[in-house]
Amino acid sequence: LDEIAAVVDEATRARKYVAAHAYTPTAIARAVGFGVRTIEHGNFLDEDAARAMAERGAFLVPTLVVYRRVVQHAAEVGISAFHLAKAKEVLATGTRSLEIARRAGVRMALGTDLFRAPKQYQSEELLIRAEALPMAEVLRSATRVGAEVIGMAGRLGSVTEGFRADLLVVEGDPLTDPAALQDQGARIAMILKGGVAVKDRLAG
Repeated sequence: LDEIAAVVDEATRARKYVAAHAYTPTAIARAVGFGVRTIEHGNFLDEDAARAMAERGAFLVPTLVVYRRVVQHAAEVGISAFHLAKAKEVLATGTRSLEIARRAGVRMALGTDLFRAPKQYQSEELLIRAEALPMAEVLRSATRVGAEVIGMAGRLGSVTEGFRADLLVVEGDPLTDPAALQDQGARIAMILKGGVAVKDRLAG
């Protein structure tokens, strides 16, 4: 506990924050109780731990797609039997942690943690979230809430005057059709970065 308190104190002095890789309710509550700002994974979150997160203003960064893809690609990427068993156990809990976090008012940001599984499946995290959450909330986790997590709430995360003009123009409505954001951007017609088009199928 002293080490958690010390690293949070040092990070705060440097105007940074601490993220904790945590699964169990005890680990989550202990971390946020000492000022940890984001919980990565948090898959076995319970109501008490979620309430503690909400009270302390901590963020949850669920990373659900990694478990599905680790299980499906275990042989291909050489996952150990230990990690495969762990992935299956977490996968069995499904989207329960999302529902618990939402009821408690915990803010959730987007993360995938595809540490060895093929990276082209990162956007599937959006589909998994949509199984338990309204799609509008899922999109906010990748935009507005994500900006809060990295300390850029006043510069990123919404279409607002004075914010960086990083925008996606999507063929279709992601609110009703989450698949519009899948397949490696196949249905993203334009990408603006800082107001400059780096992909543009609409021109001409």
